[in-house]
Amino acid sequence: MRKASISWLIATILLAGCSDQTEEPVTGTDPGPVETQVAEAEPASAAMKAAEAASRLAEKQDELQAARQARLAEGQAYMHINALKPNVNVLESGLQFEILEEGDGKSPGPESNVITHYLGTFINGDVFDSSLERRKPAQLSVNRVIKGWTQALQMMKEGDVWRLVIPPHLGYGEHGAGDTIPPDTVLVFELELIEVKD
Repeated sequence: MRKASISWLIATILLAGCSDQTEEPVTGTDPGPVETQVAEAEPASAAMKAAEAASRLAEKQDELQAARQARLAEGQAYMHINALKPNVNVLESGLQFEILEEGDGKSPGPESNVITHYLGTFINGDVFDSSLERRKPAQLSVNRVIKGWTQALQMMKEGDVWRLVIPPHLGYGEHGAGDTIPPDTVLVFELELIEVKD
């Protein structure tokens, strides 16, 4: 009976010792190595995407600038050759015109309203606008058109038909006109002054 009591006492002491060595529970407050790598990768990925977007934008701007410079060079070459043709007049402003048909009517003033027919093309001959194709004359104000037209119309007479070559600064300039006319484009017009509507 005494041996059994001793054995029970030893077993109780051993169990108590084991209970003191239990591990502390994991709190989960510190990220593990995988979680740390994912957290570090997210900002790096965002920075890479931003850098790629900036690079694509810079490439696009370079392409647009190259196209713009090529367009300017082509336009200047065209105007230089056109200025050498017989019957082509060149104004100090850069406007070039050739009289195709002469009328004997009156000339408009800077605020006149006029009726015209016209054919507008790029230097390669592609048509971008035409009242002739619409079969409907255009009524407009002399001071509400591009500068090249404003200059030409005031020198024209009713019945005149002129061929105009208009440099960009007298046309739509460095901004162009929507998707129709690119920036810095030389324009060619065949313009008929039908009537002055003062």
